[in-house]
Amino acid sequence: MNEDSSALHIEASTSFETAQAGVERSLLICDDDERFAQRLARAMERRGFIVSIATSVSEGVRIARYHPPAFAVVDLRLQDGSGLDVVQALHDARENARVVVLTGYGNIATAVAAVKVGAVDYLPKPADADQVEATLLAGEEGLPPPPENPMSADRVRWEHIQRVYELCGRNVSETARRLRMHRRTLQRILAKYAPRD
Repeated sequence: MNEDSSALHIEASTSFETAQAGVERSLLICDDDERFAQRLARAMERRGFIVSIATSVSEGVRIARYHPPAFAVVDLRLQDGSGLDVVQALHDARENARVVVLTGYGNIATAVAAVKVGAVDYLPKPADADQVEATLLAGEEGLPPPPENPMSADRVRWEHIQRVYELCGRNVSETARRLRMHRRTLQRILAKYAPRD
C-alpha cells in the first residue's frame, strides 16, 4: 500500500468511526474577541471539530439559520447585542444542538436565561478547550468533572446578588427589597468588581 492510499485508508476509517459513533462535529464559535475565537477554533479543530467562527450576533444568527451546527460556543456579550439571540436562533433551527455559553463579569443571571432558551451549560471566561469539549460532549446523564478551583463563597454571594439584580430589570430598589438589604449597601456591592475566586 503506497503513502497516498494509506492516508486515504486512515481518513476513511476515521470518517467511518465518526459516523459509527453518530457524532457530527460541526461547531460554531461566536465571540467578538477574535484572538480568543481563533485560539479556541484551532484547539477545537485539533480535537476533531469542524469550526465556523462568527464575531457578531448577526453573523451568528445567520450561520445558525442557514447552516445550524451540532455544537456551539457563544459569548453572551457581543458588541452588536446579546448572545442570547444566537442561542435562540440555534435552538429554533436545530433543537438538539448542544450550546455552551461563555460568561464573564457577573453574567450568571444571563447565563441562566441562556440555559432556558436552549443552552446546555455555561462556563466562565476565559474557558480552555478541554473545559469546552468536556461540557459540549457531556451526556445528559454525565456531567463534566467538577472544577479544580470552584468559586469562593464571596463570589457565589456576589453572583447571586447580580442574578437577582438582572431578574429585577436592574432596578436597585426592587433588588434591595427582594434581598432584604439596605439600598445603599446594595449600591456599594454593585459598584464593586466581582470578588476574586
